[in-house]
Amino acid sequence: MAQVGWAIAAIVLVEMVRDLYHFLSHQWAPLQRLHGWHHRAYKKDFSPLSTEIYRKAQLYNDVPESAFMIAVMALAALATGISGLWAGVVYAAGFLVAAVARSRGLLTSTDLTHEPGPLTGIPGYWKVNRTYHWRHHFDDTNAYYAGLFPISDKLLGTALSLKGKTVAVTGASGTLGRALIQALAKQGAKPIALTTSASVNISGATKTIAWQTGEEANLRDAFNKIDILIINHGINVMGERSIGAIEQSLEVNALSAWRLMEIFLKTVDDRTGRATKEVWINTSEAEVNPAFSPLYEISKRLIGDIINLRRTDAPCVIRKLVLGPFKSNLNPYGIMNANAIARTILFLAKRDVRNIIVTINPLTYLLFPLKELSQTLYFKLTLKNFALDPSTAESSKET
Repeated sequence: MAQVGWAIAAIVLVEMVRDLYHFLSHQWAPLQRLHGWHHRAYKKDFSPLSTEIYRKAQLYNDVPESAFMIAVMALAALATGISGLWAGVVYAAGFLVAAVARSRGLLTSTDLTHEPGPLTGIPGYWKVNRTYHWRHHFDDTNAYYAGLFPISDKLLGTALSLKGKTVAVTGASGTLGRALIQALAKQGAKPIALTTSASVNISGATKTIAWQTGEEANLRDAFNKIDILIINHGINVMGERSIGAIEQSLEVNALSAWRLMEIFLKTVDDRTGRATKEVWINTSEAEVNPAFSPLYEISKRLIGDIINLRRTDAPCVIRKLVLGPFKSNLNPYGIMNANAIARTILFLAKRDVRNIIVTINPLTYLLFPLKELSQTLYFKLTLKNFALDPSTAESSKET
């Protein structure tokens, strides 16, 4: 059984060796020249540019890459005496045989991450898929190095590239909004400030767009040119419970955020949008913990639940920002620093964390994943049942 475990580990290890070779192919000139053939081989839909270039790419990139994988794993197996590691050698040999066959025109089918056609899903989280790898070719060649398991990218912080991305931030005139815009600018992004205060000057923003709650549709054209939308605006009426406070809390914290998200998601296409577009929404740890403001908690939990519902069929990645108490106009008693939170958000996003938790409350790290898991499973089960049983939907309409 121990050797079976080592054999499984060998597959993971040899994939990381492949990622190392890939990374070096973008850093070391001799390998760059060979790897360049791989990038020249494909059009934007992953169809081969030409048969000749495709075969050369296999010969000059894939063959030496596979040989490197075999050599490293063979040395590891010999040095340690662990027989299970030879599974990595056999695994890598399969890549070598396929690469040689493709370079000779004996094998016409390509590997799964380079199959031609439109993008059909969002970037994989546990496993590299076509959409994930597409970004390495056509979004940022100095990121997304992973071949099968995105472990290497998560460690390197290359699972999401912010360089050159146009990122719009709502609530941009607030404490966290300003901090996010400055942090994004330092990462090479092009931040756009979305604010209800049109005359305000926001450091780091390349552009400021004025908008108002209830007029989200006016941003539709702007969203066509935006890669990442960060929905960060909010309101905290503290202990109020009036009808006006209820309406305002639900409208600003939940319904406005939902409308913005839906408008943005409609701009996602299957040519590039599934790979490059994302929505990040600040839901707060009030989703699972008391915030000593009942209406704030209710509205934040509502938008959190809507996000989980929408994630079941969203055309792009949707990230949650689950943040603890930071000092701001909404929370003058906050403990955490907004600039530190903004930097941490980007640090985790670049490692493809999709529920970004930044708080000093240890309970949130325990309760939030449990809530997400249970609700996600519930939505998947119930939504699937409704979809498969039209009679159920009809009966629900009649009642």
